[in-house]
Amino acid sequence: MRGYAFALAIILLGLAFHSIADPTPKGEYLQKGYYIVVAAYRIGQEKYMETYVSKLNKSGLHTKYGYDLGRKFYYIYLDYYTDFDESIQQMLKTRKEGGFTDAWVRIMKEGYNPEPLAESKPVEEPTQALVTVSEQQDEALKVEEIVSDQVEVKVEEQAKEKPVSKEPPPLKEANVLLYLYNPTNSEPIEGEVDIIDGDVSRFIKKVKAHEVIPMTDPKNKSGKLTLIGSSFGFRKVQHDFVLSEVNKEDLPDYIEWRDDHYVIKFDLARLHRGDIETLYNVYFFNDAAVMLPESKYELDRLLEFMNASDKYKILLHGHTNGNARGKIITMGPSKNFFELTSDVVDGSGSAKDLSYQRALVIKDWLVFNNISADRIDIKAWGGSRMIHDKHSNNARRNVRVEVEVLED
Repeated sequence: MRGYAFALAIILLGLAFHSIADPTPKGEYLQKGYYIVVAAYRIGQEKYMETYVSKLNKSGLHTKYGYDLGRKFYYIYLDYYTDFDESIQQMLKTRKEGGFTDAWVRIMKEGYNPEPLAESKPVEEPTQALVTVSEQQDEALKVEEIVSDQVEVKVEEQAKEKPVSKEPPPLKEANVLLYLYNPTNSEPIEGEVDIIDGDVSRFIKKVKAHEVIPMTDPKNKSGKLTLIGSSFGFRKVQHDFVLSEVNKEDLPDYIEWRDDHYVIKFDLARLHRGDIETLYNVYFFNDAAVMLPESKYELDRLLEFMNASDKYKILLHGHTNGNARGKIITMGPSKNFFELTSDVVDGSGSAKDLSYQRALVIKDWLVFNNISADRIDIKAWGGSRMIHDKHSNNARRNVRVEVEVLED
């Protein structure tokens, strides 16, 4: 939960890459006091903010939100206090016991009467401070002041105040946000980033985009690192660099320093005619042209791609692990794409037949979701184009469906 909270906050903060007209905010203006905040959204992103509030409340929490017009953000908060010392203690408790390790205290110094906003009069920015408190091993507190009239916030008894460094640390020692976005509209894109040892092309790990994480050290001789950002429906983007050679005074155009972390940007372009992408996260039951439930995520990305333009036409390439004949299970009349129901049809056939049926069930799912059938063709290969030995640890990756863009 905590990772998802912070990821959503960072995604929407990242929308500052482009400017839009700020709409009239919803809800109420945050009045004077101390708020335990778990996420922040820019005004204009109400859909995402309300979805997350609903998600938290369905889990048993009682979250609320309000806006700060001066900084143009919504803040989702768990509680509100009039005493600063009490708010700090409750915030630390929330971090330890509530699962929100990135919770912070948002100080609203003065109240605000929202009537001028309704009359489209100039809005006077309230005196305010944003306080972020990080728990160290010695439970010391770091207090950052962002104040419009030089208000000083002091924490004396609870902790030892430490100055906030303005100097970016070396990339190797810093936190990073891996940010995937569509360059045509600057909207963030859900996806993942592969982290690879650049010396020997060894896969290290895969991480979700839009989460702040410590920079990965490949621990190789050169310090070379490769990052590959990907999301189905978009071309992959690869960044190669040597950690020790990234100069904070002269950063590459895809890296920037923001607040307390580096942002590494991946501008993903839509797939075009001739591109082929593999649905590696679409899985099937054994000997069946019925998909496992965890396939839904990548199928939704494929559906989004097809809905992005009515001009898209695709060819689904079906592949299997080997060429042996065998049992083939297909969907029954109930048309359940993700479960072996009692009405499934048992049959048999060649590996090519199975690869055809697996590509066909994806086509049927797209048609079920209102994609015209004449935009989707099928090609069955069986096991004639395996990419791994059929007895190797990677043999499962031979079982796949690829998407080729025929028209865009």
